[in-house]
Amino acid sequence: MRLVSYLVVIPTAVLVGSSGCADPDLEPAEAPAHVVDIDLPSESTVKAGTVPRNATFASLLESYGLSNNVVAAVVNQTRSVFDPRRLRAANDYEVVMSTDGNLVRLKYHIDSDSFLRIQRVGESRFQATIIPYVKERAVIAMSGEIDPARSSLVAAIDSAGEEVQLAITMADVLGGEIDFNNDLRIGDSFRVLFERFLREDEYDDYGNVLATEFNNNGRRITATRFTPPGGDPGYYDDEGRSLKRMFLRSPLRFEPRITSRFSRNRMHPILGERRAHLGVDYGAATGTPVIAVANGTVVSAGWSGGSGRMVRLRHTGGYETYYLHLSAFASGMRPGVRVAQGQFIGRVGSTGLATGPHLDYRLKKNGVFLNPLVEHRKMPPGEPVPAEHLSLFRTERERIFGLLVEVPPIPAVLKVAAGAP
Repeated sequence: MRLVSYLVVIPTAVLVGSSGCADPDLEPAEAPAHVVDIDLPSESTVKAGTVPRNATFASLLESYGLSNNVVAAVVNQTRSVFDPRRLRAANDYEVVMSTDGNLVRLKYHIDSDSFLRIQRVGESRFQATIIPYVKERAVIAMSGEIDPARSSLVAAIDSAGEEVQLAITMADVLGGEIDFNNDLRIGDSFRVLFERFLREDEYDDYGNVLATEFNNNGRRITATRFTPPGGDPGYYDDEGRSLKRMFLRSPLRFEPRITSRFSRNRMHPILGERRAHLGVDYGAATGTPVIAVANGTVVSAGWSGGSGRMVRLRHTGGYETYYLHLSAFASGMRPGVRVAQGQFIGRVGSTGLATGPHLDYRLKKNGVFLNPLVEHRKMPPGEPVPAEHLSLFRTERERIFGLLVEVPPIPAVLKVAAGAP
């Protein structure tokens, strides 16, 4: 597999529409004000670790030999900005102690966006503050090919040194056009431009996919993220047609294979008799996430005889979808709850009449079960770019894809100076 990635530092003016309004998706992220730490005493020690299981703020402080009065003062001050009960095992923390055993500062990592700092400001007096991490936004271009050694998008992305989350995001963008479980072929290729956020010069999280091109079995599929003035962001092809469809092509994002297709006359593997199989079976490991193929409402989520644990969703247009043999339900799956396209609803299992872990996915319209593999391809796309904004879209699309065209022809990592993307 040939894989290429490179860093592009984009000034604000690089992707500006003809109207003179910068694309909000390519505006530099606004960095929070930098907070300068109070100077440490010249004689102090820094101890770093991770929160032990079942620890509390009080027990963590007590483990450093602090007095009850100091522990109480710190916990009380913490409550003004952060609930101490939200302390999480395995999260990082750092304690600074003076040589005489007094607490100088405590820093606790809350999540990827912020940390708690407790600073000594006087005798047994402390100040607690939640501080946002300063993050750097980078725009990355990457290309790759599907080959026998890396036959899935996950494997291709992983080989490039990127995380599975990027593959999931790409699948969300292109899921209306490509079934990444079954449509990929050896020789397929892709290019993608995406945001990556860095914290303290290390990977923190992905932002949006800004543009991608996927050549799949002779089809060229492109997607550009674009926000029409006064509208919501979406992904569109070269002509401004929406890539979002009413239904995703598959309820599983990656890796599974079709083990049994829709049939009116199939030999049942357990019952040993011929009967209709009104869905598609996807072979997948127990615990694999299952997603809703479309926006909808939960009709039921519970045990259903031979179907085992099953989720049933109702959608617009007379459609219903069924997800059978689940090992578990997502939290909150109960009748009347609204779910969004791509939302996690449960996990693959082998409950009910099943020979092994798989998802039996079914689609019904106006009371009649249909073949999902055929029906999904008929789903109409979403709304296109409004005609009055097509010129702006095309201008921005050309500039965005201009960055992908520059991906080097050999594996390389290239940092492009600001002002020269």
